[in-house]
Amino acid sequence: MSTDYQQARESLGLRLRELRLAAPGGRLTGTRLAQRLGWPHSKIYKLEGGRQTATSEDLQAWADAVGRPDVAEELNARLRGFESHIRSWRRQLASGHKPVQDTWNLEVGHSHVIHAWEESVIPGMLQTADYARAMFLRYADLHGTARDTDEAVRARMQRQAWLYETGRKFRALVWEAALHALVCPPSVLAAQLDRLTGMVGMDTVELGIVPLGATLKVPAANGFWVLDDRLVIAEDWHAEIWLDDSDSVATYLRVWHALHESAVYGADAQNLISRSQRSVWPRQSPYA
Repeated sequence: MSTDYQQARESLGLRLRELRLAAPGGRLTGTRLAQRLGWPHSKIYKLEGGRQTATSEDLQAWADAVGRPDVAEELNARLRGFESHIRSWRRQLASGHKPVQDTWNLEVGHSHVIHAWEESVIPGMLQTADYARAMFLRYADLHGTARDTDEAVRARMQRQAWLYETGRKFRALVWEAALHALVCPPSVLAAQLDRLTGMVGMDTVELGIVPLGATLKVPAANGFWVLDDRLVIAEDWHAEIWLDDSDSVATYLRVWHALHESAVYGADAQNLISRSQRSVWPRQSPYA
């Protein structure tokens, strides 16, 4: 968890404690407030200590319980401020994957040049519908979220129209491992690799493959996207991290360019994709 995020969470906790101690009806103990709210006593101190992230509903209930409903909007503004940087999957996927895809569609639509690095999957902008469907199902299982798979796939496919607009450029780097990862049935992976082959040489797409045996200037860590020079979206198991400060954007672009130096393009990239295609069908898979 980022230092800035944790500091913001602790700051919100201090504000909650201040409201509890200065309640208009008299100072409230943590035990008394927990009773009013019907919460475990431990939740009060986790929120005040910055060890748990409040929901919007938590903040509204807190404001009401301490007799200060007028501060609910202030508290929610604080929450929006740091949640805009750390977007937990638990919160984002509460209504399924489609709302997340809709948010991405808006950001991509405002962008002209996108730099992407993916170390384990094919970038969403280049996925087939069947590959995207397999990915959404895997993550729905992982996070225990609603399965709005068809709607999410349609939203992701709509975003790919961006690739056919004049003045756009998608500069994608993919680690060779992603070409072999059976996160879907072999037939789906084979079709996905066919699509990648067709993307090589497309005027709005620059596709680089980093070979497994390539010398790396930086470790092949988690995937990330840089939209123009204004926004970084990095993915982790618990959350997406959205960063819009210039220093962070510059850092991620440096990482991208370091990985770019290890990538192959054009015919060399096609050869790696073809090698992966030849290895797909002989594999035995529980999904076959």
